[in-house]
Amino acid sequence: MNDFSSSLSINKYPFSSNSGYQLNDKVSKKWPIVYILKDSDTNDTYIGETTNGINRFNDHLRNSSRNNADELLVISSDRFNKSATTFIESKLIEYMAADEKVNVENRNDGLCSNNNFYQKDKYISLFNDIWEKLKSLDFAKNDISRIDNDDYFKYSPFKSLSSDQKSSVINILNHLSKNTNNKIFIEGGAGTGKTVLATYLMKLLSTKIHDYHLDQSDKDYSEELELVKTIQSKFPDGIKIGLVVPMTSLRFTLKKVFRSVKGLKANMVIGPSEVANDNFDLLIVDESHRLKKRKNLTNYGTFDSVNERLGFDKDSGTELDWIIKKSSNQILFYDKNQSVRPTDIDDFKFQEEKINSHILQLSSQHRSLGGESYESFIEDLFESRASSVYKNKNYELILFEKIDDLQRQIKTKDKKYGLSRMLAGFSWEWKYKDDKSYRDITIENKSFKWNSITRDWINSDNAINEIGCIHTSQGYDLNYCALIFGHEISYDKKMNEIIINEDMYFDKNGKRGIKNKDELKSYIINIYKTMLLRAVKGTYIYVCNKDLKEYLSNYIVRY
Repeated sequence: MNDFSSSLSINKYPFSSNSGYQLNDKVSKKWPIVYILKDSDTNDTYIGETTNGINRFNDHLRNSSRNNADELLVISSDRFNKSATTFIESKLIEYMAADEKVNVENRNDGLCSNNNFYQKDKYISLFNDIWEKLKSLDFAKNDISRIDNDDYFKYSPFKSLSSDQKSSVINILNHLSKNTNNKIFIEGGAGTGKTVLATYLMKLLSTKIHDYHLDQSDKDYSEELELVKTIQSKFPDGIKIGLVVPMTSLRFTLKKVFRSVKGLKANMVIGPSEVANDNFDLLIVDESHRLKKRKNLTNYGTFDSVNERLGFDKDSGTELDWIIKKSSNQILFYDKNQSVRPTDIDDFKFQEEKINSHILQLSSQHRSLGGESYESFIEDLFESRASSVYKNKNYELILFEKIDDLQRQIKTKDKKYGLSRMLAGFSWEWKYKDDKSYRDITIENKSFKWNSITRDWINSDNAINEIGCIHTSQGYDLNYCALIFGHEISYDKKMNEIIINEDMYFDKNGKRGIKNKDELKSYIINIYKTMLLRAVKGTYIYVCNKDLKEYLSNYIVRY
C-alpha cells in the first residue's frame, strides 16, 4: 500500500436533518472531500465534492431532490486537493453510472477527469482502492476491468471530456443559443471522441433545466447550463432532438446504451431514412462520412421512396439532404478519411455544405494509448514517409510471421483484457454466411470464418473465433486488434508506394461502378487506417503479401 492509499478514509454516516453534521475532527480537517448521498429505498444516488461539507450537506437537505437520501459516504484524505477531488468525483460519476448498482442522479455537464494535474497517476491508483471499498459497502458491484469493456461505459454521456471536447461543447452551445438554422461540422480522426461527444450533447440538451435539481450552492449555473437554459427557452414545448447513426451495428449498440440512461430513449437513435418520419429541432449525426448517396445500394426502393416523399430527385438526393431538410439545426461529426465505400457521399458534397457552416476540430487521441504519435506514424506508413521503427512503451505494435502466433496472442489478450478481436481487409469472399460450418478465409492452411452476425459482432459470444470486417468494427473500441492485411493490398518497391490489386478485393458494393483505380485505392487504404486505430492497448499485424510484409518490417517490430 502506498502513502496515498494509507491516507484514505471512507466513512459512512446517517443523513437526515437530525444528524446536525457534527462530523468528527479527523474528517473535518481533511477538506476538500468527495461524498456520496444515497436513498436506500430507491438507490437514487448523488456524487459530489466540496471544500465545505457542513454547508454543502445543509444545502442538500433544503433541496427537495436530495432530502430523501438517508446514507452519506465521506471519502477523505490528507493528500486531497481541489484537482484530486474533482478528478475522483468525475470518475465516480462515470463508473457508478455504468456499474448500475445505484441510480446516479448527477447531471453530465462539467465532468473533467481527463484534465492533467500533479501526481495524477497516484490518484488513478487511489481511485481503484476507493472502488474496491465501495464494492464492500454495497455501493458498487462490478470490477473496474469489466466496466471498462462495457458499451454503456464506452459510449456513456457521463464520460469525462478532454479540453478540446469541452471547448467544442461550449462553442456548439454558443452557436445554438445565438443563432437559428445552425449547421455545425465537427471534424476529427478515428479515436478523437466524436461518438462520446455526440452522446454527451444528447444528454445535455435533452435534460430540461428544471430536472437538473440544482442546489442552492449551484445557483450560479455553470457556463454550459446557462447556455442550455438559453437554448431550451427557444423551444417552450421541448426540443425535438435525434441522434442519426448511419451504420446499423453501431446504431443497434447505441440504442442499447440509451435504454439505460435516465432521460434518454432508444428511439432517439435513428437511421437516416427515419428522419423523413418527423421534423426535428436538432439532428446530431455521428459518422456522417457514412451517409449514403444513390450508388451500389442494397435497397434502392427505400432510398428512392424517401427521396420522392421529400421532393428530391431520386438520382441526386442524398441522406445528407434528408437530414438538412427535416431539421432546423444540424451537428455533423465528419472524417473524410473514414469513408470506405463508393455509396458514401462524396467529400465535395460536404465541402459545399461547409461553406456556410461553423467548423470545429477535434485532435486529441482518446482511444489509442499510443496517442497522436501513433496516429501520425500510421499516416506516415501509408504515405511512405516513415523513417524509423515504431516504439512506444504505452502501445504494442507488432508484425507477426505466422498466423498461428497471431491468433494465439489475440486469444491470450482476450482472456486477460477482453474485447480483443481479429479483423481483416476484404481479400476473401463472404459466400456462406448462413453456413456455420463453412470457412471463407484460408491462410497458411488455417481456416477462419467471417463475422457470423453484423449487429454488435464485437460483443458476440463467438467473435474471438471469427474475423470481423470494417463494417462490423468501425466506430467500436477494442483493447487489442489483430489485423490481417489481405492480398488486395501490396507495396511497389520501385515506386516506393502502397498499391492495390483490385481483382483480390471482394467487397462487391465496395468497388462496383468504380472506374478510377485511385478512388478504389483510397477506400481500401481508409479501411486499413480505420481498423489500425480501433485498439486501445495494441495492434498485431499479419501481412499476406510478401512485398508489403517486407516494407512494414522496416518500421514495425517483428514478433
